[in-house]
Amino acid sequence: MIDSHCHLDHDSFNDNLNQIILRSKEIGITKMLTICTNLKSFENIKKIINIDPIIYGTFGIHPHEADEYLVSKTDIIENTKISKKIIGIGETGLDFYYNNSDRKNQIKSFENHIEACIETDLPLIVHSRNAESDTFNILNHFKNYNIKILMHCFTGSYEFAKKLMDLNSYFSASGIITFKNSSDLRRTFANIPKEKLIVETDSPFLAPIPMRGKSNEPSYIKYTLEKLAEIKECTFDEMDNITTFNFNNLFSSK
Repeated sequence: MIDSHCHLDHDSFNDNLNQIILRSKEIGITKMLTICTNLKSFENIKKIINIDPIIYGTFGIHPHEADEYLVSKTDIIENTKISKKIIGIGETGLDFYYNNSDRKNQIKSFENHIEACIETDLPLIVHSRNAESDTFNILNHFKNYNIKILMHCFTGSYEFAKKLMDLNSYFSASGIITFKNSSDLRRTFANIPKEKLIVETDSPFLAPIPMRGKSNEPSYIKYTLEKLAEIKECTFDEMDNITTFNFNNLFSSK
């Protein structure tokens, strides 16, 4: 099992990170990708990726942070060179639901991250909320560069997913697919090809049923995998093998 998106630098993990890593290994997790959201986050991630061989990291600026941390393409590229265990760029993208940063700054930041991906050939981890049209239009503008795209915690419409499939995107399922009110999202994932599926926790957020209401952690990935296997009408082991292969295929440049 691989948790493709977690936030091990979050304050809620400060006192029990070693136990969380141990529980992750006990259920069979072989890799965890801890995701950068700002420059302070990255300082912590540089330390965390050295705690255990199964932990990898990314560099990126979350759209919420685009006003404060509007980093250049060059800055992004240089930060990815710090360690061979920095294997992706993001999370970046657009969030027009909260609008915590100016939309123009979000767009500029997103474009800088995409351009860095083109030069480094690293996958792009994309956050998109209430911004389907703008997210697609920006990604589509760069379609001739064959960017490696991972739509993190995908909750978009099936129409959005179909357009992203034309860009050869991967889609990450989070604990949201286990929620009772997520029937539309489950139908969307039922129609996404297996070879484009990955799983994540987004921990400490979005704990899946039956852990909903608790602080999420990577070991809870098994519940999301169980639900995804049910949606795709295959066994747990088959879904585990598929999503593990897909992750390793997507993040194969380093």
